[in-house]
Amino acid sequence: MFNRYRDHVPLWVDTSNKKRRFPWYWILLFVSAALNTALLYTSFSQPREEFTCPQQEPCPQQSCPEQSSEVTPLDNYQRLDVQPLLDDGSINHVLTLENAIVTTLYTDAYALAVATLGHSLNRVNTAARRIVLYLPEKVSASALCIATSSGFDAIPVSRIDPPQGVNERFLDQYTKLRLWTLDQHGIKSIVYLDADTLALRNFDELFSLPYTFAAVPDIFLDYRGFILNFNAGVLILRPSTVVFEDMLGKLSKADYPRHMAEQAFLNQYFAANAVRLPYVYNANLAVKQRKQSVWEDVWPQARIVHYTLVKPFLDDADWDLVVEINRMEEVVGSKMGRDNGLFDQELEAWAEAWRETRQIYGDAWITCERASGDSV
Repeated sequence: MFNRYRDHVPLWVDTSNKKRRFPWYWILLFVSAALNTALLYTSFSQPREEFTCPQQEPCPQQSCPEQSSEVTPLDNYQRLDVQPLLDDGSINHVLTLENAIVTTLYTDAYALAVATLGHSLNRVNTAARRIVLYLPEKVSASALCIATSSGFDAIPVSRIDPPQGVNERFLDQYTKLRLWTLDQHGIKSIVYLDADTLALRNFDELFSLPYTFAAVPDIFLDYRGFILNFNAGVLILRPSTVVFEDMLGKLSKADYPRHMAEQAFLNQYFAANAVRLPYVYNANLAVKQRKQSVWEDVWPQARIVHYTLVKPFLDDADWDLVVEINRMEEVVGSKMGRDNGLFDQELEAWAEAWRETRQIYGDAWITCERASGDSV
């Protein structure tokens, strides 16, 4: 009796047509399942395009970061700024012996480089005191004599043992932290320079900075490019033994990439408080290889050039080998023309400073060698 209302009953079951519709239902279900299976197989069987880091560099162990579609201003460099780098009117030119330019000497192989650096500082007429921190157990008397011939005062320091995980090349580098103890020698402001640097122009304005720590951003040739982390080859700092003791207590506790030694630690220690300086204060050769148009604007104003990618004074066959004075021209010349002469201009700048250094201090070096019985 309810047959006439069956269209109004949602749960109505038409038993009269059940047997007739049953086979079509299963056929449709089978066809649908087959199509879905085919689509899934096609989707997962297609080869996927794997992401690789730019410049064919291997990805980091964690994962290879996705490339950003945004190009950095330095990788998209354009000459737009017309303002001078420095405002001469605001620079305090008064210098005292409380200001010091400091370098380090951990091996005899860098003695001639330190002497050449010292001469380059004389050429740019800086009035700051010069200091070289050295390891007595690793530096010979003749090497120290040569290194200090161009104006550095030598201060012996003990080695700071590195925490576990440091790259073998950087085992002595934590000794650089002893810069912060120079307040004990009456120093209030320091410009630190690695021995593989050369002064091209006066940079005394750095001593007038009111900040306790400053450095120049680093550069990589791989996907990292121009980064926020700073390079520890040139540092501007206010020494403090209190800070030094604090650093020692945190060396093994802080979380940072140990294989990058003191540079990684300092980046972590000063993190948000480090002042970033222009590239002219640490003209890292990596800038030129990364973006030559940037280098073309940096080089004419550069105060300090940093020989990171090529060491003019080291024998590439063995960086621990002490290059004799009479071989230095040959060693520098052997590096000319590489990479289509990419760094010839910078190598020649070092070679010129070296020739002047040898001419001025060569006789003193002979005395150094005779006094110690060594040959450098």
